Amino acid sequence: MKIGTKDLTSIALLVAVTIILSQIVIPLQPVPISLSMIAIYLSGGLLGWKKGAITQIIYIGIGAIGLPVFASAKGGIPVLFGPTGGYIVGYLLAAIITGFIIEKVSNLNIFTIILAMVAGIISCYILGTVWLGFITEIGFYNALFLGVIPFILGDILKIIVAAILVKKIKTLNLI
Repeated sequence: MKIGTKDLTSIALLVAVTIILSQIVIPLQPVPISLSMIAIYLSGGLLGWKKGAITQIIYIGIGAIGLPVFASAKGGIPVLFGPTGGYIVGYLLAAIITGFIIEKVSNLNIFTIILAMVAGIISCYILGTVWLGFITEIGFYNALFLGVIPFILGDILKIIVAAILVKKIKTLNLI
């Protein structure tokens, strides 16, 4: 994989978008609602699975070293080992899955983009819910009601917005 100036710029831009959208929060406990998934979908959908993964590795890495980039301006290793850690690591998996599916489809349409993003969010839900249930000792089903159910409607809307953006940006060949 060759990474040029345009790729580096796109990766940096999407890291910044992830940080910004992570700060737009509805503070629920133990998992806040944020707009960060839009950035995850854009990372995988626009950059492909490898560069989308790099984008999210950078985001997670700068949050892990303590910069306040996670939801509600939090950062540090304790966040990754806290209740939301599985969802944050799930961002990486979601970007990879979304990007991989979009890269493999020859006839890219809005429906395919949406399906790729749904597959991405399901992977994030699974990883995050398992971790939430484990770390809080409430079990998978209770974690599902705290970390997935309140998010479904919002995530459907985020997928629609992100899919339209990916289709339009790809059509215009902006990234």
